[in-house]
Amino acid sequence: MVDEALAILAILASHHEGRAAIGQADTIPVLLEVIRTGSPRNRENAAAILWSLCTSNLEQLKIAKDFGAEEALKDLSETGTDRAKRKAGSILELLQQLEVKEDAVSLSSL
Repeated sequence: MVDEALAILAILASHHEGRAAIGQADTIPVLLEVIRTGSPRNRENAAAILWSLCTSNLEQLKIAKDFGAEEALKDLSETGTDRAKRKAGSILELLQQLEVKEDAVSLSSL
């Protein structure tokens, strides 16, 4: 049942309205838990959903960072399916870019 639900959410996350609804449901902690502990297929779908949320909404990316996404995504980028590795790597790049921006803002406020 979880397999099917995540697959459907991954499809919904590829559409603007679906992403908005998924984002409003505070799903990031659950997605990260699936990425940490789920089956390969579930980890892949959770990463795809997280990727859709984070690439379209900076606030979702910040939330993922606050919930410790980096560690889970690093592991997934090494041990996941090919698709999961690509999604994890892409989100990790976004997290690095976010960190650079936050550092620049911190320096400019000095």
